Amino acid sequence: MSRPIINPFDQSVIAEVEDATRADAEAAIARARTAFDDGAWSSTSPEHRAAVLNRVADLLERDKEDIARTETLDTGKTIVESRIDVDDVAAVFRYYGGLAGALHPKIVPGAGADVISRIDYEPVGVCGLIAPWNYPLLQMSWKVAPALLAGNTLVAKPSEVTPLTTILLFQLLDEAGVPDGVANLVLGTGPEVGAPLSEHRDVDLVSFTGSLATGQRIMASAAGTVKKVALELGGKNPNIVFPDADLETAIDYALTAAFFHAGQVCSSGTRLILHESIHDDFVAEVARRADLVKLGNGFDEDTESGPLVSAEHRAKVESYVEIGLREGARLVAGGKRPDEPELQNGFFFRPTVFADCRREMRLVQDETFGPIITVEKFSSEAEAVFLGNDTDYGLAGGVWSQDLDLAQRVAKRLRHGTVWINDFGPYLPQAEWGGFKRSGVGRELGASGLHEYCEPKHVYQNLKPAAQNWFARKDRA
Repeated sequence: MSRPIINPFDQSVIAEVEDATRADAEAAIARARTAFDDGAWSSTSPEHRAAVLNRVADLLERDKEDIARTETLDTGKTIVESRIDVDDVAAVFRYYGGLAGALHPKIVPGAGADVISRIDYEPVGVCGLIAPWNYPLLQMSWKVAPALLAGNTLVAKPSEVTPLTTILLFQLLDEAGVPDGVANLVLGTGPEVGAPLSEHRDVDLVSFTGSLATGQRIMASAAGTVKKVALELGGKNPNIVFPDADLETAIDYALTAAFFHAGQVCSSGTRLILHESIHDDFVAEVARRADLVKLGNGFDEDTESGPLVSAEHRAKVESYVEIGLREGARLVAGGKRPDEPELQNGFFFRPTVFADCRREMRLVQDETFGPIITVEKFSSEAEAVFLGNDTDYGLAGGVWSQDLDLAQRVAKRLRHGTVWINDFGPYLPQAEWGGFKRSGVGRELGASGLHEYCEPKHVYQNLKPAAQNWFARKDRA
């Protein structure tokens, strides 16, 4: 079935793609299974596979402008953001392209003079990779690059809302020399083509980035075949500001933390937690600047934030504004669609700030995944930590203070997979990414992100075997 792909800026149709069926997904799994079992990819050296990844990085850099343009059309984000995304994707492939040595066997010490004991790192097998709509190219790269380096075959499913740059990536994989059947792409909905990736007995691992509810269903489905699972399920991320912080810088970062890509970021710092002594002035300035954010076409150099991804998602964000008002939060900025005539065809929503928020509010606890800041107060370090951890999620958080001992103490006590001190948002391909609690299972990026796609095997070789004579010795015959 043909599916139109919609530009969220003006609802124009930018492409049409053919959705796969369940039978198509199962055929792709079979191709991946055959390709893995024949060993043509997994039996190559890690260095060979790394060289292919580095060629992919070269091709991404070659096609950067075309890919960035497609990403902006598909997601609505600014072209500046899309160019950064392509650079980050190339950096991910280059990082894993330099990590071949991590797959070399490791000798286990202490086994004895007449024994060789080693750990081999073998591929898991067939991997099902499911990526979200907000960072379709970047999030897919976090899965594809380590899966291929480890020697796996894969079936990838991008979001049906934003599949276009993933299609381009798979064309580059083919051009770079990934063998036929190793990297397979299926387009379509979760129930139709995503579900087989978590249910099918021939899939050995499923990696998913997306909502908590979908992740829970995938985890339950994967249990039937006891396959490996890696899940990144979002967050409700605290941004804690102490009174001794550089407040001008903290305000600037608070806006970026919450409103970058219209707040459609799993690690958005949408839960702003302020010391009571700075609360009023800080909130007033954040609200003033939120009202000045320039919304518009991602290709316009003056645009600071693009639209939300779809009408359905904007409706969800609007529902949380209504929930917040009913719960008694005080709206101090935004909370509505923009008035500009040129924005009426797009899925735009004004950056929104709520003050007088309480920890028990749904607005504070739920992941709204939109441009909404909630503001809470604290009076002590202990209360700041308590509020920062008062969430079912545990993906990321920020701490602002010029007292580095205090900042380190708070960072240590926050139950989040990434904690930024006097910053918010950056990630490194060489540093693990993932969450505590309901933010997920496993890690992406870093060495751990590679070993998610490996099976360690202990090989024990006795160099001088001799009879043990434990049972049925000949002298007893």
